[in-house]
Amino acid sequence: MKVNGMPTRTIRPAADGLAVDVIDQTALPYHYRWLRLASVEDAAQAIRSMQVRGAPLIGVTAAYGVALAMMRQADDAALLAAVETLAATRPTAVNLRWALARIQTCLTPLPVSVRAEVAWREAARIADEDVDQCRRIGRHALPLLRSCSGGNGRLEIMTHCNAGWLATVDYGTALAPVYAAFDEGLAAHVWVSETRPRNQGLLTAWELAQHGVPHTVIADNAAGALLAGGGIDAVIVGADRIAANGDVANKIGTYLKALAARAAGVPFFVAAPRSTIDFCCPDGAAIPIEERAADELRLVHGCDAAGFASQLRQLPLAEAVANPGFDVTPAGLITALISERGWCPASREGLRALYPEKRDE
Repeated sequence: MKVNGMPTRTIRPAADGLAVDVIDQTALPYHYRWLRLASVEDAAQAIRSMQVRGAPLIGVTAAYGVALAMMRQADDAALLAAVETLAATRPTAVNLRWALARIQTCLTPLPVSVRAEVAWREAARIADEDVDQCRRIGRHALPLLRSCSGGNGRLEIMTHCNAGWLATVDYGTALAPVYAAFDEGLAAHVWVSETRPRNQGLLTAWELAQHGVPHTVIADNAAGALLAGGGIDAVIVGADRIAANGDVANKIGTYLKALAARAAGVPFFVAAPRSTIDFCCPDGAAIPIEERAADELRLVHGCDAAGFASQLRQLPLAEAVANPGFDVTPAGLITALISERGWCPASREGLRALYPEKRDE
């Protein structure tokens, strides 16, 4: 996708070959800046603090984090320590562990002397695969969205959190078909939830604006009324983990949109790559739900009148706060799951048909 008219990925090897550069997403939408990650500790902190976020991008960042660790020391103990450090950062998004398992399996049989070089190549391969998968998700999802159009020549889409290119390496998951529709000349308009408490919906608005896609930001609690009013053609969201039975963990508030969409008769789609599907997780009840820091709710972040980053306390320090990062949407509320291979019903049978090689697991 593009930033200020320039083709841009969210993560890229640094020019000196000694680090990776990532877009600092905690600075958006007010400031666009790049952050240098030069160690596995830097990568872990970027994931933990949500300077990089979105399940696919977390996985790619973790892979590069292992490569950075191997540059410093590449024996078995260092490899295991790097994997364990990165795995501890975020519990819900399964892409993190998928990427770490893949790169660990790749490196373990190799001599220590070549591990750093191979780790860089494998991380780059994972990044390129993510781009290709997201492109294909957009291609498969676009006909589904087009079929939902009310026939007035305009496609009204609602989304939640951020599942655009900022959550991946490029293209995005839930927003990939939106960009494809817009680039084909289809009049698409996106209703963007603010998505409290971290306001990742503002990231969605920022990247849609960069691409020129018409959109409107709404308060989270306005979604039900808009769906009931009959003006929304489809809801499409991303995912942080899809269980083997089709249940989906995604940013907190997704479940409420799915309930409202079902009541309004609006299709509810989930778009995610293979790395987000956890065939070892039987159902949504088995997905660990991350509890985020209470100050994410107690404090409001933004810009002051001079344009500098600022924060405002909206709750007393001692106020009790519950801040789960995700909720689980039952498979029965999901119209279809969309991946790089196509789409299927949100069910164990649907996923197995899409990924027949997983039948024996």
